[in-house]
Amino acid sequence: MLEQGSPEAEFALRTAKSRGVRFVRLWFVDVLGLPRSVALPISELESALERGVGIDGSALDGALRGRERDVIAVPDPTTFQVVPWAPDERVARMFCDIRMPDGSASAGDSRVALTRVLAHAAEMGYQPQVGAEVEFFLLDSQERLVDTAGYFGFSPQDTGSPVRRRSIEHLEGMGIPVKASHHEAAPSQHEIDLVHTDALSMADAVVTLRLAVKEVAAEAGLLATFMPKPLTGAFGSGLHLHLSLFEDGENAFFDGDPDRPLSPVGGAFMAGVLAHAREYTALTNQWSNSYKRLARGYEAPEAATWTLHGRSALVRVPSLRSELPDAARIELRSPDPGCNPYLALACVIGAGLRGIERGYQPAPPDEERPATPPLPDNLREAVGVLAESELVRDVLGDRLVDAVLANKHAELDAERATVTEYERAALLRLL
Repeated sequence: MLEQGSPEAEFALRTAKSRGVRFVRLWFVDVLGLPRSVALPISELESALERGVGIDGSALDGALRGRERDVIAVPDPTTFQVVPWAPDERVARMFCDIRMPDGSASAGDSRVALTRVLAHAAEMGYQPQVGAEVEFFLLDSQERLVDTAGYFGFSPQDTGSPVRRRSIEHLEGMGIPVKASHHEAAPSQHEIDLVHTDALSMADAVVTLRLAVKEVAAEAGLLATFMPKPLTGAFGSGLHLHLSLFEDGENAFFDGDPDRPLSPVGGAFMAGVLAHAREYTALTNQWSNSYKRLARGYEAPEAATWTLHGRSALVRVPSLRSELPDAARIELRSPDPGCNPYLALACVIGAGLRGIERGYQPAPPDEERPATPPLPDNLREAVGVLAESELVRDVLGDRLVDAVLANKHAELDAERATVTEYERAALLRLL
């Protein structure tokens, strides 16, 4: 718990009073990354900051809630922000860490899992930095396309442009800086790029962005979806992650030699990300639908390789402005915006740190070798690899891994028993 009268808590209390806040929503996510919340009247804010708020911990388990158990949602006052899309209600939000009644960290809390990995990085002398390209679709109330534009398409009548602009205004109003936005490759598909920040803030920002975009779209009578592949025959939506490590304020991935795209530290981190990619794919791509996006021919990764220029490799090392130290980074192209960003970042960063600790060396880029090994072809394969991963259990712990596996097996069982429209169209009259 926070000490009573901490500067962060005092700032939250002063801001709430000066902005006329009436309610505070405490945010957290379940194991699938879906947002959960408990709302407090402002009169309970000081008590919540001092002692936390009791909740049912089975809410962390996703679709398969277990038996009720008491845990405490502890607000992080550094995340206090007034919610701009609810001005009339004067609502604020804070992200929470979930604690056990004795004050220890909950083994089922995704945010705590990422915090633990970042603490390990700090012990090694590193501060992970993450940028994100978040893609999504906008559809009308009947789930139909609302534009036919393509990559970087522009029209003054583009329905999505006002949604992007308004979403960016909300995000920046909540202290989340945006680098750029544009129309993506598929009809009705859009992208918002977030500026590099620390990994925990980025995970919080992705959760916030998904909520903000959905709220703005709903106000416009539209549906925003972060489903990885909502349209047959079109590109899916990705969550490209730009990763680097800083050491003593300097980018540890930068190498002054123009012939080397990454420093030895950066190369070892990338090698770890590649070596363990199959193991964490069930977290970066956690839905059966995710693997329709990763299918061949849609500029999505197919294998655990890296490249300087291509689009089908798992990792790209950007070469633009390579002379600038802050620009040195790797771009992980497999994650999609339907992931739990806390678990995805925890495992990706954990894999990179293991590469550094054990001295992994990257293979040549995929332009110089066959594209192997392949990423999992479907969720069932990915879940099987995850279940056997020592790295993922070491990073997340048994409680979170077992909860993920239980939810994914339930999804696979339901999918297996579901007759699809494709099956009906192909077989109903044929057989």
